[in-house]
Amino acid sequence: MDVADSAVEAGYDPAGFRALTFHTSTQAFRAGTDTPRDYLERCLDTIAAREPVVRAWVVLNEDAAREQADASTARWRRGEPLSPVDGMPIGIKDLLETKDMPTQMGCAAYAGNFPKRDNAAVWALRQAGAVVLGKTVTTELGGPEPSVTTNPFHPRRTPGGSSSGSAAAVAARMVPATIATQTGGSLMRPASFNGNWGFKPSQGGINRGERQASSMTSHGVLAGCPEDMWLVATAIASRAGGDPGWPALSGPATPPPARAPLTLAVMETEGWDRLDDASRGAFEQVLDQVRARGVTVLRRDDDTAVERFERALVGVTALASSIMAWEYFWAFRDVVQANPDGISARGKRFFIDAAQRLGAAGYENALEVRAAVSAACASLGPRVDAVIAPTSRGPAPEWLGDVPGEPPARWPTGDPVFNIPGSLLGAPSVTVPLLGVGGLPVGVQVMGQPRTDARVAAIARWLGEAITPVSV
Repeated sequence: MDVADSAVEAGYDPAGFRALTFHTSTQAFRAGTDTPRDYLERCLDTIAAREPVVRAWVVLNEDAAREQADASTARWRRGEPLSPVDGMPIGIKDLLETKDMPTQMGCAAYAGNFPKRDNAAVWALRQAGAVVLGKTVTTELGGPEPSVTTNPFHPRRTPGGSSSGSAAAVAARMVPATIATQTGGSLMRPASFNGNWGFKPSQGGINRGERQASSMTSHGVLAGCPEDMWLVATAIASRAGGDPGWPALSGPATPPPARAPLTLAVMETEGWDRLDDASRGAFEQVLDQVRARGVTVLRRDDDTAVERFERALVGVTALASSIMAWEYFWAFRDVVQANPDGISARGKRFFIDAAQRLGAAGYENALEVRAAVSAACASLGPRVDAVIAPTSRGPAPEWLGDVPGEPPARWPTGDPVFNIPGSLLGAPSVTVPLLGVGGLPVGVQVMGQPRTDARVAAIARWLGEAITPVSV
């Protein structure tokens, strides 16, 4: 990425940017000096101003949203809100079913698809009183084909994939939070590129409803602050539970307070050498601040368990891609056969061709390798509170299109190399918007052992409060 070029047109500063928040408004709702309806109207004004360029939404259900906001206003006036997110305008990634809006999954083959039922998370949000405002843009079937959404901080840059619209809507201050999903890096990378707080829970921690095709997919939350991020996640998990066979997200009903870790391990992954120099330098400045606050920071040269983990991570991007392709093959092969022109060449290559090359035996071998990576991660448990890493290889890249005559590019919405470990391991991850590189956001990621979600959220919140954001 040409950092100098970005600096001319982009102006993101992690220390100065003020995201839209919701939890800060509820006291005014109680006092009657603000209302959920007024809050919604401010969001709609922002959408009207910014949507023509950002293009974060597939559909907006404004009339229904106003009805929901009016009902929430009445509850707050009575002092009877259904939850802390009662009245929060929220966007739903267009992979998840909604009873009052189509679910077209960014895919021509699903144009007009309208199941008229709610995903488990959407149902739970309605039960909590949240205002389901609309469906946010996703990449085709949640895969690598780029979407129409642009990055709010630089319209020529990608917002990431596949939760492109969800991340951009938060970054553009259109809504305080959105629902996203991740199988590889579809939540964390857009959060990094758009300056969001992003939370991918432990595997199975939030009920995916109909979205059960992959063993690595998780629902999660993108938000403007850690408090709203946690409140949305727990509002869902406390009502819809976890996936079949998995415990629901556990932790306090209120956002975990900031907690300083004793020891963090740096997770370099196979992407470390692909970090641009500016992003690497900014991340190292964060590590220097962490050490200055008395936290022990271990790197692979400092500890054999960290080195063992790093060695196990070699090749995990290809490993996770193989697992994803095989598991999604069963969900999408009939779609391709019925509507071969309704899915892009990149999508077919990702969902169909890769799975056919892998085969059943290759998939079983991949699961064995995943188990070995999980064991290496588990060995870190007694040694460190969490791991820390960049959330992306750098700022959002500019996508110029495929080269004619060559195969479709693999990662047009950005390389997921720093996000794959959390998905592969089913581990909770939170990204913190701490870095500005060339006027564009880059996140810092905290990842923990499975089922340590509250601890990871608390450490991430500590980073957000204790560490001075870095701009380079």
